[in-house]
Amino acid sequence: MADLKGKTLFITGASRGIGKAIALRAARDGANIVIAAKTTEPHPKLPGTIYTAAEEIEKAGGKALPCAVDIRDEQQIAAAVAKAVETFGGIDILVNNASAISLTGTLETPMKRFDLMHGINTRGTFACSQACIPYLKKSSNPHILNNSPPLNMEARWFGPHVAYTMAKFGMSMCVLGMAEEFRDEGIAVNAIWPRTVIATAAVQNLLGGDETIRGSRSPEVMADAAYAILTKPSRQFTGNFCIDEDVLRAEGVTDFSKYQMVPGAELLPDYFI
Repeated sequence: MADLKGKTLFITGASRGIGKAIALRAARDGANIVIAAKTTEPHPKLPGTIYTAAEEIEKAGGKALPCAVDIRDEQQIAAAVAKAVETFGGIDILVNNASAISLTGTLETPMKRFDLMHGINTRGTFACSQACIPYLKKSSNPHILNNSPPLNMEARWFGPHVAYTMAKFGMSMCVLGMAEEFRDEGIAVNAIWPRTVIATAAVQNLLGGDETIRGSRSPEVMADAAYAILTKPSRQFTGNFCIDEDVLRAEGVTDFSKYQMVPGAELLPDYFI
């Protein structure tokens, strides 16, 4: 079995939630984790900073490099990438996890929020990929993994929140295009998306609170699925829109109860599936 020992992962939004869970799963193998996120000071509603995440990663067995990065700023991205290469000697994996969400209709979406979602989700994903690819080309098993949905072009996914859908599908279009663009160079580009709602701060604060959390799975289901993808041979597995549960079932997992926030609760399906 391949593992991530000694591999360097550049993970956006890794101070909490799914990004941190992916980081901790890799850290258990002894991976190097670049935590590229904005939160440097504790927030009353958002647990964790890049520094507390770094402590957890080190305790889990990995090496951590916390970098304060707003991925809307390509100069900050470039500085973090340079620091990662200086510290760890290269980059093997990029996880584009950072996202902004607003499930609002056209008239209810301020342009400032529109710009935030597109700046982080689509532009940030493109910019981080652009900055990391020169180093990924030097890796023996390079991967880009975007936390974005399958390109399901049904009107029902656009009607209620067209701005958010466009921003997330922009990340997925990066998968579609870059997987083909860099296929011959052996860089795998894939997407991961959850079958169910995942218990994160965004869900707690923006998408229904405790009741939604009841019907959610923990971020560890996404982390385990991401791990399965990132340990595959990059030349053999690229251009896929993966669903966490499907990935794990293919790995032989049949019991998903350990991922449920409330055992036995009815699970809520995620968007775009």
